[in-house]
Amino acid sequence: MSRADLLVNLVKAGTEGDQQLLRTTVEAMAAEERAKHHHQLADRLVQNLGKGKSGSRPTEVVRAHDGGHGGLLFEIEPRRTLDALLLSDPVRMACRELIEEQHRRDLLRSYGLEPRHRVLLSGAPGNGKTSMAEALAAELMAPLFVVRYEAVIGSFLGETSSRLKRLFDFVRTHQCVLFFDEFDTLGKERGDTNETGEIKRVVSSLLLQIDALPSHVVVVTATNHAELLDRAVWRRFQLRLDMPAPTAAQKEVWFADLQKRLGTSLGMAPKTLAEKLPATSFSDLEQFCEDVQRRYVLELPEASIKKIVADRLKQWKARFTL
Repeated sequence: MSRADLLVNLVKAGTEGDQQLLRTTVEAMAAEERAKHHHQLADRLVQNLGKGKSGSRPTEVVRAHDGGHGGLLFEIEPRRTLDALLLSDPVRMACRELIEEQHRRDLLRSYGLEPRHRVLLSGAPGNGKTSMAEALAAELMAPLFVVRYEAVIGSFLGETSSRLKRLFDFVRTHQCVLFFDEFDTLGKERGDTNETGEIKRVVSSLLLQIDALPSHVVVVTATNHAELLDRAVWRRFQLRLDMPAPTAAQKEVWFADLQKRLGTSLGMAPKTLAEKLPATSFSDLEQFCEDVQRRYVLELPEASIKKIVADRLKQWKARFTL
């Protein structure tokens, strides 16, 4: 939202006594100031907003230098970009559109529209869900906050919901990407008779908090078990993307890129290597390539890349027969 619109909303909230409009406006202002690295001003805005409620306390801020100890979130510095990921055309296009909407949100808001900001990623482990969250944060030039379930989930009645509220209160005042890995840990189907009433209350609280997030917070959730998610979870997310295993063509591209980085032939064509390696995920491909590169560096200057690739391939085939 433009600064002029924020100021108008602030005056309107004050004259009409609209506490909800006041809160959302100040949160948006704080998020903009944090994006400009004006952290002290942003903290003062949030602290003064908190003084409007008796007994309220400023939100707990957990930054990277804290190491995440005792906090609800930890921050990852995004290093991967979208171009660094091998994605299907529909997934890449959907992500590019979301990024464009976020970068041009002022234009959208001038027409009464908000950018999309809720993404659900599903698929088998190792196929780029975490990397996608990191790439989105890098493209948006925003911090990536990852939810620490061991800190959020409590053993006492109401404790988890209370911590979730504190977590969401914090991210609302930041322009960021909020990442829930293994989202089925919290977003379980409420119709499951094996789950307790407390878990069902947590799911309800979680969904309400996600609904209330402002659009400058891009929330990305990932699950390996989409079938476990509550049915109400799905409609909360504007983008629902499947992250499939690598295709034969993508494996070939991956090995061609490795060959280019090493500056030498792998001893067999990338297409042949792609057919021979029994990799079932992008994580497998990455580990295999790192394995080859390690041996290549350690055996320099007498390194034979052809022999190294053949040996690694033999080891990996044995690994997948176990």
